[in-house]
Amino acid sequence: MTSVNETPVRVGVFGLLGSGNLGNDGSLEAVLGYLRAEHPDAVVDALCGGPEAVKARYGIPATRLHWYRGEYRTASRAGAVAGKGLGKLVDAFRTASWVRRHDVVIVPGMGVLEATLPLRPWGFPYALFLLCASGRLFGTKVALVSVGAAAIGNRSTRALVRRSARLAAYRSYRDTLSRDAMRAMGVDTARDEVYPDLAFALPTPPPSGPTDAPGPVCVGVMAFHGGDDDRARAEEIHRRYLDGVTRFVRALVEDGRPVRLLTGDGVDVPVVTAIIDAVDSPLVTAAQASSLADLMRETAAADAVVATRYHNLVCALKAGTPTLALSYAAKSDALMARMGLDAYCHPAREVDADRLLEQFRALEKRSAELRQTLVERNQLATHQLAGQFAALTSALFPARTTSHAHDLRETR
Repeated sequence: MTSVNETPVRVGVFGLLGSGNLGNDGSLEAVLGYLRAEHPDAVVDALCGGPEAVKARYGIPATRLHWYRGEYRTASRAGAVAGKGLGKLVDAFRTASWVRRHDVVIVPGMGVLEATLPLRPWGFPYALFLLCASGRLFGTKVALVSVGAAAIGNRSTRALVRRSARLAAYRSYRDTLSRDAMRAMGVDTARDEVYPDLAFALPTPPPSGPTDAPGPVCVGVMAFHGGDDDRARAEEIHRRYLDGVTRFVRALVEDGRPVRLLTGDGVDVPVVTAIIDAVDSPLVTAAQASSLADLMRETAAADAVVATRYHNLVCALKAGTPTLALSYAAKSDALMARMGLDAYCHPAREVDADRLLEQFRALEKRSAELRQTLVERNQLATHQLAGQFAALTSALFPARTTSHAHDLRETR
């Protein structure tokens, strides 16, 4: 608790939060839970992509990440190009002013040091660089907490990401591959630790009760067009992915299995619509999930899950449901290996519906065994994240940690 003579610590949270990506918002929710439990006197606000949503859902003040509101739309007209260019200059001052008002800024999870999906260097990588550079300039501690990272081909993006990581006061990663990637890009990671994804710190929904009828199969879909280096083949990759997933869903329906389609971002909705229209069966329905908690409840009620988006996988695994990954990046493979299900990965770029169906049936045959494995791995993840939050307190709030220990000694 803050003493009468101690100013409350000012904590900012930063990222593409409140913008429709449920995984990003789940990471924010986990960090807010930690702050409210361990540092209840902290004054918290956000610099984020969707300030209105963050204010409404989490009850904290929030400021828009970019001055130019069309930041993530393609700029083809001269006015839009000029607006974006001016926005970069304005954002440098806006970010610096926001960072200067804080003692600590936390970037909660997310794949902020990777480009496994299409990404432009002057978009979020530039925003992250402004944050970390401002933190170093004004003495504000910037913490990249359980973030994802991957090797980056684009030279400009790689330079911005590398510099941002070097300027951060604290770094931890959600898998060993991420730490290795940053080391390969020239960042000293000797003091950086690896912990599970922050979403594993969220509450777990109760398991659904037994029923006589078969439970649904949750299929998590994605507006998948390949990665940052696949722009020339993006539409081809998307058509192949959509065709393979549609054929798989149709095969499940022909077996009489109810299918529940999941998304993880608003951009995924057209994929759901396309599959429902193509399969044309009352057995195929779409979940209306607005949070990771909603996704966990859906996956907890399922007999099995097949999913693409990283945080769809996290939700299913945390719920303890046997899961098969349509893997689009090494981070998905690493997550499945951490949870003991590395045998159940299928490439999202080359979806083979027949092979996928074989893997799915093999998964279901081992359902009871895999559920027990997930119970054990989830217990370990919970323990490891408790260590992450203790380390975060020591790194970011040392004066308050010392003061709290002193207060305890005084009361003895």
